[in-house]
Amino acid sequence: MNKNTSAVPAPVLAAVLATGLLSFAGVIVETAMNITFPTLMREFDVSTSTVQWMTSIYLLVVAIIVPLSAIFKRSYPLKHLFLTANLAFILGILIDALAPNFWFLLVGRAIQGLGTGIALPLMFNIILEQVPKERVGVMMGLANMITGIAPAVGPTFGGVVVDSLGWHFVFYFLVPLLMLSLFLGLWGIRQVSQVQREPIDWPSLLLIAVFFSGLMIGFSNLATKPFLSLEVAGSLALGLLGMVGLSWRSLSIQKPILNLRLFQNGRFVGHVLGFFLSQIILLGFAFLLPNYIQLVNHNTALLAGMLVLPAGVAGAICGPLGGRMIDRVGARRPIMLGISACWVALLIFTLAARHLANPFIATVYVLYMAGMGTCMGSVMTSALRTLADNQQTEGNAILNTLQQFAGAVGTSLSAVVVAQSQAHLAGSQAYTTAVGTQNAFIMLTVFTTVIWFSYFKVVK
Repeated sequence: MNKNTSAVPAPVLAAVLATGLLSFAGVIVETAMNITFPTLMREFDVSTSTVQWMTSIYLLVVAIIVPLSAIFKRSYPLKHLFLTANLAFILGILIDALAPNFWFLLVGRAIQGLGTGIALPLMFNIILEQVPKERVGVMMGLANMITGIAPAVGPTFGGVVVDSLGWHFVFYFLVPLLMLSLFLGLWGIRQVSQVQREPIDWPSLLLIAVFFSGLMIGFSNLATKPFLSLEVAGSLALGLLGMVGLSWRSLSIQKPILNLRLFQNGRFVGHVLGFFLSQIILLGFAFLLPNYIQLVNHNTALLAGMLVLPAGVAGAICGPLGGRMIDRVGARRPIMLGISACWVALLIFTLAARHLANPFIATVYVLYMAGMGTCMGSVMTSALRTLADNQQTEGNAILNTLQQFAGAVGTSLSAVVVAQSQAHLAGSQAYTTAVGTQNAFIMLTVFTTVIWFSYFKVVK
């Protein structure tokens, strides 16, 4: 593959689209099924804490598989990895569509997590390896556009399908999309690097499972259980022990699953910090705004999904635009422009949080998501450019792993801040939710300020 020519070959475009559609489908199911939780609780007679495992089991499997992406890429042909991911996802979708009980639903979601865990880093690895260097930015933006529009479309898609046809069709409608992904991948994915089988360090994999299981269970129970309980403090302690053990193991063996030695690179660390906090904020918004629209403004879940949809579209459109900017003028301009727009939007939300009208929410959220779309793909590109070429696959594994970790943290942090206000303030549910949302926005604004200064220091 000649990476000195500026045109992106059609097979490479097809390969990126094929893997991107798999990741898109994963996020669509996750966000669409959130709308169905009340329906599933009634139909299968399960509690709120139980039904949330529809999301938790999926994120947990993805988080365990993603760190293996660098080893997978070196050990197996790309097309074999893609076929495994695609067929696993199709199998998981069909199991869920035909599920006779809730436990079959969980099995299907776990198998889908396996598919997404392989496909997500595979998409970025194909870009890094097969796209001409002067086009990497715009292709990273395109990849983020494919996956970035899913959180905005998911709630609306889920609401319409569930109201008109039933929750089973959330899964059925994805089968044609997955078949398109399969055909594009079979045609477009090419092998350009040598494959040499590497053994998996099983102790590290076990520690990764302990790390993510403990933290995900702990954070998911944070809003409903006392902190000093086995479900929260006990789980978080177990997760932290797993993290310490994983760090020690990774730094003491020659070929770790996650190359934590990359954190000796200060510029890479600065990018990673901002990327991680950005994901937490993104998921915090996904909880706060629909929650506010329903509990404070007394609107339906479907309307909430419709109101956040334009912002998702804006973020998706700005992804390739930010990528084009990084290819033409470097990383600093799109990243600082994008994060500044995010900071302004969050400040506006914080100041006005007690009285947010629906059109105001939709408008300001467009500003935030446009800024996030402009900088997010550029941040990944800029972060990986701080590493040597032979370290980029390992850097991609770290970024994608932290993205899943942020998935466990983001929603829970915002939810617990709102829940504290609802539990301890006097007044109506609408009032206490508005105050709690304002407090959560203050927290997210602080995070965004940290991100701004981190990027200002490390992005060239």
